[in-house]
Amino acid sequence: MAAKKKKESMKQKESEETPTGSKSIPAGNNDASQESGKAPECASDKTSCKGKSSDKQKDAPSGPAAPTLEELTDALNAEKDRVLRTSAEFENYKKRSAREMADFRKFANETVFKQLLTVVDNLERAIASAASPSAPHSTDAASASAPVAASDRSAAQNSIIEGVKMTHKDILKLLESFSVKPVEAEGKPFDPAFHQAVTHQESDEHPNNTVITEFQKGYLLHDRLIRPSMVVVSKAVSKKESKKESKKE
Repeated sequence: MAAKKKKESMKQKESEETPTGSKSIPAGNNDASQESGKAPECASDKTSCKGKSSDKQKDAPSGPAAPTLEELTDALNAEKDRVLRTSAEFENYKKRSAREMADFRKFANETVFKQLLTVVDNLERAIASAASPSAPHSTDAASASAPVAASDRSAAQNSIIEGVKMTHKDILKLLESFSVKPVEAEGKPFDPAFHQAVTHQESDEHPNNTVITEFQKGYLLHDRLIRPSMVVVSKAVSKKESKKESKKE
């Protein structure tokens, strides 16, 4: 009985300590209730909120302006001109490279031909010396005592000369097949682009500044001069000298 009384007294104390109708509210919900209780600043006046938003839009930085039609057409024309110039430069480059390749093919063997020309000069000198009247002939005492041997020697010399002439012709044909041609000089007016004057000689038989003698032939490879002609150029006789010669006569 005593225990029951103690329990009843404890229950009465607890009921007295806790007020009726009050409920426990968690601490974490106090801030939410406070925030929910606050009304928005612009809730009462909507026009003021609109004014503030429009002011913010005005203060915000504006983006780049759209290009006009004239600016777009000018930019398009500039790009067209640039493309046309680029295509024209490319066409010129192709033509120039093709021309350079053609020139390289035409004149690639120029050094070889220059070396062959010395062989041609030696053959021509041999032929000229054999045909000159001052060339040695078999007219000595031994040849007189042995006419059969002299005739054999002369026949051998003639055959050698003929072989040299044939070799000379073959080399000239070979050079001509590669468009290597001699320069015409003797009897022609002196041209410094193709002729190299070794000396001048006074002459009444030839006009002034005319090629009289050709020491060495010049040659052309296609239209390019690979060696000029070494020549003697005529010079008109002065009037004083012509008068002196007429007086002596």
